Amino acid sequence: MASKKTSSQETILKLENVWKIYQMGEVEVPALRGVSVEIRRGDFVAIMGASGSGKSTMMNLIGCLDLPSKGSILLKGRDISMMSESDLSSLRGHTIGFIFQQYNLIPSISALENVLLPLELLEVDDAAAGRRAREILVLVGLGDKIHHRPTQLSGGQQQRVSIARSLANNPEIILADEPTGALDSVTGNEVLETLRKLWKNEGKTIIMVTHDINIARYAHTIIELKDGKVISTRENEVQK
Repeated sequence: MASKKTSSQETILKLENVWKIYQMGEVEVPALRGVSVEIRRGDFVAIMGASGSGKSTMMNLIGCLDLPSKGSILLKGRDISMMSESDLSSLRGHTIGFIFQQYNLIPSISALENVLLPLELLEVDDAAAGRRAREILVLVGLGDKIHHRPTQLSGGQQQRVSIARSLANNPEIILADEPTGALDSVTGNEVLETLRKLWKNEGKTIIMVTHDINIARYAHTIIELKDGKVISTRENEVQK
């Protein structure tokens, strides 16, 4: 039976009539058309759609990497369009962790050093940062691989390093962009189970972009996009 926990929790992210329009020469191309969604703190949300549906554009907006052409995006009650770049960067750095399809790890340094990178950017004390990075690598099942470089790890292990790095700043929201896209199905399922444990055991808000319904079924809430519009929002009968 699906968890009802999220239904009574506060909204952490809200999109209100959001449009994103790209100028292609003299032609305006709308990637999102009047999207309105609310994401509750502690939910596991899948944003699903085919190529060209607008899901990557929506992910960039949710991650505060871009601003809407029209409409508003409220992150923890703050309108990102009204914030200075420095304030927005700070809010993003402390609130959101990113997981990418291609891992985006630095191959010349260890798993531990890759996880330390966001903590260095936030100027966390070296000793505290080292403890935090080790704890997270243990959390994702890589406690015995902390000194391995990415080239010494399997694809699934590299993605778990990427997940650990996204957790380094203890974000409230984890954005995962096609997190299993470069993995085989068995390894991909292991990564999805890791995300589900972070949702279930750590209380993280997970927002995952995917084109695959079988992957979306790991989430509690499924938002489906088509041609830049939300065509359905539904709860999935997922165990928590």
